[in-house]
Amino acid sequence: MKNRIDPFTKRIKDTIKAIPRGKVATYGQIAAMAGNHRGARQVARILHSSSEKDRLPWFRVINSKGRISLPPGSGFEIQKQLLEEEEIIFDDEDYIDLKRFLWR
Repeated sequence: MKNRIDPFTKRIKDTIKAIPRGKVATYGQIAAMAGNHRGARQVARILHSSSEKDRLPWFRVINSKGRISLPPGSGFEIQKQLLEEEEIIFDDEDYIDLKRFLWR
């Protein structure tokens, strides 16, 4: 029997893949767009387990405060660098201006 993907998981992955270059989305925003406004933790789980194999632009997903969720030394610097390469600007406290950079 072929391994079937859960429809919500597929919608999450498709939504993440649709985030345009130079924009970010929040975990909760992706969950809501995929059909479950309470599924932010599932978005995080999918990013953790599937980013590499499904070539997801994982670095474009941030928390609802406009910050990177990964801690320094565990991916924070890589994510920040990838976002800066897409001309996303961080303030002095590492916040991203969601009014300017949030994907709508």
